[in-house]
Amino acid sequence: MNILASIYWDASPEIFSIGFLHIRWYGLLYALTFVVGYQLMSYFFKKEGKPLKDLESLTFMVIAAVIIGARLGHCLFYNPDYYLSNPIEILKIWEGGLASHGAAISIPFVLWLFVRKRPYFTYWWIIDRVVITVALGGLFIRSGNFFNSEIIGTPSDLPWAVVFANVDLIPRHPAQMYEAFTYFAIFLFLFFMYKKHEYKPPNGMLFGLFLVLVFTARFVIEFFKEVQESFESTMTFDMGQLLSIPFVLIGLIILLNLKRLNKPKEQG
Repeated sequence: MNILASIYWDASPEIFSIGFLHIRWYGLLYALTFVVGYQLMSYFFKKEGKPLKDLESLTFMVIAAVIIGARLGHCLFYNPDYYLSNPIEILKIWEGGLASHGAAISIPFVLWLFVRKRPYFTYWWIIDRVVITVALGGLFIRSGNFFNSEIIGTPSDLPWAVVFANVDLIPRHPAQMYEAFTYFAIFLFLFFMYKKHEYKPPNGMLFGLFLVLVFTARFVIEFFKEVQESFESTMTFDMGQLLSIPFVLIGLIILLNLKRLNKPKEQG
């Protein structure tokens, strides 16, 4: 493999530091996920006449769900023996280790909690719009992984292969950016479908599409990634792929049942 024919990447994960304060690209982009997500949800709320007073509570709940769910997902899916034996280590989120599949479980749960006390929202209304923001968030988070030179790809001799100099001198697939651009394309598609249905998409349609598209993409792109944990090296499909399959199936089930989900309730 010719390093000279590849993109050389040696950017520092840290933007700057002042004393004990360290500003990193990953943290900045992760925070940007919620800032942009808030603005996008604000657009949905205003467009459809929903009370903005609930948006702050929704944002807080989703942020908590993402951080807690992603952390627990990493600990329990990828190294349960270690973390269950050393539970205090689960709290050390600053040391890294977040799994999107964990967030994919926790977010629907907190959205259910959110609508329980707000009868003017339906579960499908909330989740169909939140997933649009989540897809866009994937662009920022995976870009942060790229700046961190983490979740690197397998060796490649393609013209756009990247040498992550902070890791090694092997040209690799920029798997993080494959995901980032794919998630951005999914965001554009979901937003297009939202507008195509005149801001009132069928219940469950966007959520079902999100699950099928995002986790099918994740399954495919995993083939171009180095495994995250050593135990995955002996597996036909890595953990990220195995965890993606149920989400794809759930999405397909939702899409196949859209007619039933949108059937008008009979008047008693």
